[in-house]
Amino acid sequence: MTMTQKILAAHAGLDGVEPGQLIKANVDFALGNDITAPVAIREFTNAGFAKVFDSDKIALVMDHFAPNKDIKAAGQCKYVRDFARAQGIKHFYDVGQMGVEHALLPEKGLIAPGELIVGADSHTCTYGALGAFSAGVGSTDLAAAMAGGVAWFKVPHAIKFELTGQLTGWASGKDVILSIIGMIGVDGALYRSMEFAGPGVGALSVDDRLCMANMAVEAGAKNGIFEVDQKTLDYINGRVDRPYRVYTADGGDYERVIKIDLSEVGPMVAFPHLPSNVRRADGVPEIAIDQVVIGSCTNGRMEDLRSAASVFKGRKAAKGVRVIIIPATQMIYRQAMDEGLFDIFMDAGCAVSTPTCGPCLGGHMGVLAEGERCVATTNRNFVGRMGHPSSEIYLAGPAVAAASAVAGKISSPLDIRP
Repeated sequence: MTMTQKILAAHAGLDGVEPGQLIKANVDFALGNDITAPVAIREFTNAGFAKVFDSDKIALVMDHFAPNKDIKAAGQCKYVRDFARAQGIKHFYDVGQMGVEHALLPEKGLIAPGELIVGADSHTCTYGALGAFSAGVGSTDLAAAMAGGVAWFKVPHAIKFELTGQLTGWASGKDVILSIIGMIGVDGALYRSMEFAGPGVGALSVDDRLCMANMAVEAGAKNGIFEVDQKTLDYINGRVDRPYRVYTADGGDYERVIKIDLSEVGPMVAFPHLPSNVRRADGVPEIAIDQVVIGSCTNGRMEDLRSAASVFKGRKAAKGVRVIIIPATQMIYRQAMDEGLFDIFMDAGCAVSTPTCGPCLGGHMGVLAEGERCVATTNRNFVGRMGHPSSEIYLAGPAVAAASAVAGKISSPLDIRP
């Protein structure tokens, strides 16, 4: 079996599972946010449930429209806040303690290898970076998981990505996953498990892996998952304080095996309006931009901020370009501040925000007006995703985003010494 199949089988109490099989599996952890949790709570209540299955195994994170952008957003958060208090939810994270959920949960040690996690957010697949099976579900599925600690799954087929070599220069995990999505398309892994393996995995940082697993859903995948190695174990050491199990794939029942040489990956840009519309950053025509956003559950971690700062250092954002930097968690915020990155960003003319999903979904803190263009380190560039339907989003890694901010147009950082 593949890693995903082994984890699903173990949580379903079965010796084995096959692709396409329907199973009911026990859930180790369930996640909701200020958009999806209110619906789940309403369904939980309407179904007659009085108590969650385990108040220590649920996280409710107020990150999408928080700090609250309007009265409706405030009401949503209050509804979740009241539920969390009544249920004694241990992992409730509000303004001042919260972060972007998919950066926050691994940081808090709430994810461990071999676990099964569901979340009412499509980018819950992020946690596969740590060798867990994690997938996004609907709010009604979250309600069922909160009530009974179980969920239904159809066992996915799997695609193996055999990684070799190592990244060079400004390339990062974002460039790898954009390259893959450009290669296979936004439905190239539809309801598949994207399993990353091979000697190249060891050359990727945990931040790279979290970014890549995060965007597995942009290829249509059910989940993305990485082999567990020493870097994984070093990351969870001191964070995870409970027993866990590391699963490894057998020969593997893979539909396809795709080989990726990391040394051939360079800085990439996904043009509107699909993450698969990918081009090399050093070969694009001159396209002026209005805004740059560096952050999100994809690229708001320390390595991302350091990469951006290395481009901004001693430089300024081009006149007329708004630059918004959003550290993904309070811990990352403090570390970036302590390392002097905020001074670099502010000297360059950037605004630094408290952790929030905000602009990624066109919520607040960077909504685009008619006809505006934005280079963003977020994960989606669909029509109207960040604001007006005529606006355009260009997805990139933090180095390309920062270089574009400095140039005032989509640019590669390759002419800047790493």
